[in-house]
Amino acid sequence: MHARQGTERKHASGGDRADGGGGERPRSEDLPAAAVADVGLRVVTELTGREAEGVTRVEPSDDGWLVGVEVVEDRRIPSSGDTLALYELDLDLDGELLSYHRVRRYKRSSGDPGEASR
Repeated sequence: MHARQGTERKHASGGDRADGGGGERPRSEDLPAAAVADVGLRVVTELTGREAEGVTRVEPSDDGWLVGVEVVEDRRIPSSGDTLALYELDLDLDGELLSYHRVRRYKRSSGDPGEASR
């Protein structure tokens, strides 16, 4: 895996499964957006060890799916002080992880993460 400071981009090796291995997964023609979202949540939780808040984006791409997942990186009291992060995952047509990276970090109280500074 490769890591770059700031964006924390990670690449899965050829044999890694996004779901951690195990049972058969549906092929791309059977993989609905909701299933892709579930894979995204599970993968980010496994890779970061942090609690996922939810999926913010599921979008088909030419060679798979782009999935955005919001994660709690640091809990505070009150929760308005929590530090959140937005991760973007690149999945292939079968839902296998190709890469992921942290797009931005922001305070929960800052409002729309699209408006937060990087």
